Formats: sequence, structure tokens, C-alpha cells
Amino acid sequence: MNTLNIITQDCPFDEKSLGEAVYKKLNQTDNLSVELKFVDEEEIQYLNKTFRNTDRVTDVLSFPMLDGIRYKIIRKEDFKDDYDEDTASVFIGSIAICVKRAKEQAAEYGHSEEREYNYLALHGILHCFNYDHMNEEDEKEMTELAESIMQELKISRSNQGDKI
Repeated sequence: MNTLNIITQDCPFDEKSLGEAVYKKLNQTDNLSVELKFVDEEEIQYLNKTFRNTDRVTDVLSFPMLDGIRYKIIRKEDFKDDYDEDTASVFIGSIAICVKRAKEQAAEYGHSEEREYNYLALHGILHCFNYDHMNEEDEKEMTELAESIMQELKISRSNQGDKI
């Protein structure tokens, strides 16, 4: 079965279910992969400064590999240079999540850390598919898409209803 494979280590949530839900929601057909790393504050600040010229800690950063793929089906034959033989998939990008910020935000918003990790990973994945929130319309679209995927996974906003 083809899917979006989230390549990670020591993941604190069910990355396989998240990858499958995104893959299905975006109507993808070929194997895709994205790298997910969990980092400390020092590393996320370094990445933010180096790649975004913003010298501060943030919760999640995305590094999309493909341009012009929003709303498109990503097919192996269209992205031969981005096809990874080792994973038998088209590599769409990398994501870094700051563990400390994720934990702080979970407490701040009153939901589980697993929900926060899922949401941050999902946010990063959507950026890798070229979704963005630079204007109000795009932000609304990205937020609604993320919320619909979270609902499909049965991950709610509060601790009482969290699936995981």
C-alpha cells in the first residue's frame, strides 16, 4: 500500500497514522516520504537563524524539497530526481520540532503532548506540500485542512477527548 512515510526516530506519537491520513486527504497515489527530527532549543534556533534569518527559538520548521506541488498529485515519474531508491518514495522535505516548545505549548493550550506533536508534525508536512499561512485566505485553508485531518485521526483539542 502506498503512503506518506514519516522517517523519524523515537517518535512520541503514531506517525504512521498521521502519514496515512495526510496521504489520503491530499489524494496522493505514489509513495512519498518526509523526514521528521525532534530537536532541542539550541538546534531549532540555529536552524531558524541559518535558514530564515530569525534568531529565536520556534516550535516547528519545515524545509520543503519540491516547488509548485500544492493541490497536485506527486508522481514518481514527475520527480525522478527526488525519488529515493532506499525508501522507494519521492522525498518531499524535512521537518524539525522543538521538544521543549511542544511540551510548553501543550501545557499552555491544555491538551496532551501527543496532540501537540501531531499538530506540529502535520503543520510541517502541509508546508512540505506547499501550503502556507502568509495571508488570511491561505491561513484559513491550511488551518481547516489541518483540523479536518486531526478530526479524522480523532485527536481533539482537549485532554478529555484525545485519542492518543
